[in-house]
Amino acid sequence: MKVVHLVVPEGIDDPERPSGGNTYDRRLGRGLADAGWSVDEHAVPGDWPDADAGSHAALAEALAEVPTGRVVVVDGLVASAAQEVLVPEATRVRLVVLVHMPLGHGVPSVGVVGGGTRGNAETSGAGAGAEAGAGARPAERAVLHAAAAVVTTSRWTRCWLLTTYGLDPARVVVAPPGVDRAEVAPGSGTGRRLLCVGAVTPTKGQDVLVDALANVAAHGWRCTCVGSVDRDPSFTNKVRARVRSAGLDGRVRLAGPRVGRELDAAYRTSDVLVTASRAETYGMVVTEALARGMPVVATRVGGLPEALGRAPDGRRPGILVPEGDPRALAEALERWMTDPALRRDLRTAARGRRATLSDWSTTSETVSRVLAGVAS
Repeated sequence: MKVVHLVVPEGIDDPERPSGGNTYDRRLGRGLADAGWSVDEHAVPGDWPDADAGSHAALAEALAEVPTGRVVVVDGLVASAAQEVLVPEATRVRLVVLVHMPLGHGVPSVGVVGGGTRGNAETSGAGAGAEAGAGARPAERAVLHAAAAVVTTSRWTRCWLLTTYGLDPARVVVAPPGVDRAEVAPGSGTGRRLLCVGAVTPTKGQDVLVDALANVAAHGWRCTCVGSVDRDPSFTNKVRARVRSAGLDGRVRLAGPRVGRELDAAYRTSDVLVTASRAETYGMVVTEALARGMPVVATRVGGLPEALGRAPDGRRPGILVPEGDPRALAEALERWMTDPALRRDLRTAARGRRATLSDWSTTSETVSRVLAGVAS
């Protein structure tokens, strides 16, 4: 029997705090089971990566129960913040670290107090800004060098880790998120139903989005922002204040988290996904939109261009703009809303890209091969 121990942050199934990292962990566990692994999950409590001593003790206790020589996969939100526990354990068990977002990467500061990232592996560490991210690097470097293998969710992340930490390229493998195929979203024909999906945090850049929308207020759009509003209350209040001061009440809606059928409905009734992220290792919401043949307007950061990809004919299924630039984002949205030919071309490209997307079985098969190599 092939056995793997999967260590994840507690609460990854909480519907009030959905995230790409949580989804990845859950789908990976199921996929490994389907691939013939016996998956023993350990959900560790704590506000990772800023967990207290009690949480680190709980992690140590969970790992102590793992028999020597067994394969252990640890979510990077936990692993990269637990040097004191994991580096010694890496001499006893076969440690694999799953890196969603390097804690040492950080994001540009936006002058907002807070930025909590509890339960969101895609934005872990980012709320503290670039300076705090650099401070996390020694511990993260130590853990990743101690690991038998590192799995990343994008080529961008792999490149960043190799460049920043000098890891052995042979030990760092990319396993991009899969996506569930969905029905093509019909669209409204006007292009004015905008959708943003992501927790309201500085990393996701809803403040930039609101500023951009204020510059195209004359075009009669409606924008629904789906995602947790309690991850960073101070930032959420800032976004709401921006909405009010721009006179966009009733047009920008912070709808809170949506999962399952409610999230499907949000995609189905929208024309375009808009992502103003300041940092992103991949951007699963992008491929979720593309799985519905929906174009994307996004920032050119991290792994977002990778997730957006290209249609088989080479065309991009969306528009990429500089990070943190409301004017550039406004110009892209105005082009989208006022140019029917552009909308047709981008929809055609999105449907072409849809046909190239891989499912979650490909993700789990890639990780399964890594684990088999570590276990042998």
